[in-house]
Amino acid sequence: MKNIVLTTLLSLGCLAAQAQSKAKTEDDYYRIITMPIPQNIQMEVGGLAVLPDGRLAASTRRGEVWMISNPYMKGNGQPTFHRFASGLHEPLGLFYRGKDILLSQRGEVTRLVDTDNDGVADVYDSFARWPLSGNYHQYSYGPIPMPNGEMLVTLNLDWIGRGASQSKWRGWMLKLGQDGSLTPYATGLRSPAGFGSYKGDIFYTENQGDWVGSGRMTHLEKGDFAGNVAGLRWSSEPGSPVKLKPEDVPDTGEPLYDVAKRVPGIKPPAVWFPHTLMGISTSDFKEDTTGGAFGPFQGQLFVGDQGHSKVMRVDMEKVNGVYQGACFPFREGFESGIIRMVWGLDGSMFVGQTSRGWSATGKADFGIQRLVWTGQTPFEMKNIRSMPDGFEVTFTSPVDKATALKSESYKLSSFTYKYHHIYGSPIINTNELAIKGIAVSEDGLRARIVIDPATLRKGYIHELKAEGVQSTDGLSLLHNIGYYTLNEIAGGAALTSSQYTASSKPAMAHDMSTMTASDSKGAETNSAKRVTEMPASWTNGPDQVINIGTVPGLKFDISEIQVKAGSKIRLNLNNNDDMLHNLVVVKPGTANTVGELGLNLGLKGTEMNYVPKTNDVLFHTNIVEPEKTESIYFVAPKQVGVYQYLCTFPGHYTLMQGKLKVVK
Repeated sequence: MKNIVLTTLLSLGCLAAQAQSKAKTEDDYYRIITMPIPQNIQMEVGGLAVLPDGRLAASTRRGEVWMISNPYMKGNGQPTFHRFASGLHEPLGLFYRGKDILLSQRGEVTRLVDTDNDGVADVYDSFARWPLSGNYHQYSYGPIPMPNGEMLVTLNLDWIGRGASQSKWRGWMLKLGQDGSLTPYATGLRSPAGFGSYKGDIFYTENQGDWVGSGRMTHLEKGDFAGNVAGLRWSSEPGSPVKLKPEDVPDTGEPLYDVAKRVPGIKPPAVWFPHTLMGISTSDFKEDTTGGAFGPFQGQLFVGDQGHSKVMRVDMEKVNGVYQGACFPFREGFESGIIRMVWGLDGSMFVGQTSRGWSATGKADFGIQRLVWTGQTPFEMKNIRSMPDGFEVTFTSPVDKATALKSESYKLSSFTYKYHHIYGSPIINTNELAIKGIAVSEDGLRARIVIDPATLRKGYIHELKAEGVQSTDGLSLLHNIGYYTLNEIAGGAALTSSQYTASSKPAMAHDMSTMTASDSKGAETNSAKRVTEMPASWTNGPDQVINIGTVPGLKFDISEIQVKAGSKIRLNLNNNDDMLHNLVVVKPGTANTVGELGLNLGLKGTEMNYVPKTNDVLFHTNIVEPEKTESIYFVAPKQVGVYQYLCTFPGHYTLMQGKLKVVK
């Protein structure tokens, strides 16, 4: 009997140890709850609002407004849907004011009123108007209420192969008065889907595009210019607070921060979201005002990403009066592309999603999900702060000092982007920064990372990895990476060598940017996997010419191609989309593996055109900009079979795939 008891206790102990050692996941801390939506409703969310009575109001890109009762799915767990309005033109915002609803359409803010209290709007009042060009890209967002009672709207640029402002105030943020008056506030905006207030100030999020090297969040004050030149077309109009003219903005490819130092009026971002490393399409953001109901990040910002179907986290500080701070991964796995987020009455977060035309890693066309904190605190980097000699990291729970004091537990790099009219930018000027030493606070909640102050660069993104740090419970960080945008270096006293544990490595910073994406084009030209000139031996030319285009929605326009084994092929990739793409031909059944390898290239991604070094890759183009073409030449495999081609730009490979059938 004693042996049985002892064996049982040992078994339970082993199980407990296994449970303790099991790696934690995002789902252990934040659960995603999916709202069931009736099959006859296309819930392509453009706007969300929580009503005081607990209902959720949602506007859709299909032009409808729905009132959703029991969105928390209590009782029988089923929400109910009631259509409040219809016939609208792609409303991408919704503001519930109690007596009425204001929402943006393409050409106006509309006021909806239910005068007879039957649950259906019977007044559609044109509250504020602006002109339209008819371009498909003229999205309009808002209104968003401000703490002082004012409202904001933003107007997307047209897309004509580049951003354009073909009708007045496109590319601008406008203040909306209670009387429907519109007052221009700031410009330089490209695709400003996310905007609002944080600590009483105005911010907006931006997506990569022309003049925008990567996603970013910018603090906007009246008269600011955020970077995209198209909106400056209207800077001479009466009432414009912006004084810059298009010709005032240099197109040199220098970092945006450096250009802003000599061109007054240009506003560098407070936080960069490194493209593909964090997301590809920033959208809505919300400050955590839940009082702790959503976990340990009160006062921080949560930012949605449409393309990567995830929520990121941002913590900012002011240094010398300038906003800056860090972004961190937070929660992946949403069912579609995130457009809107709003706090529920219980402190959970409703997340409204759509992917039609704006494809996302989430497989569903649309959806509403709720993100709920489980009550467990994840082991995370809570924030990163600027120091005169490096950075200080605060953790959500005490660290194991043995791991946290090792310089080898951390890796610090800095990089930036080009500021130019070209769509997007490669990562440039990458430096790996040597760590001189580490100091950990007595309570184990803070780690000071000391580097040579001369290696800190203003305007640069500083990538901090803390892969080796563990908690006192033996947990690794749930997310071990953060990206801090350094606009100003904090004052104060630097640590002396007696105050930190010195690194065992020599303190030397070295330049990792031996080659940018544009430089790599020349280096790759003669590669057997990327031949861009027809071989001289092909005296009669190629046996077959293949033209493949791209279309919105992360798709190639041809999903299946047939070639003869051993034939000479010229393949032309025509990028007709408004995003960056490449085309990579791979061995049968390896598309997802190669795509995942491309996603994990990190800072090396742009340098390698997101083409990983693997034998599974047979042939490839480099990254091709919008409205550009690249041709490659290759001899088709001699072995018949179904090969694959895909775009390995991060986040694209799950959707952008096709079959290359090799036949006799």
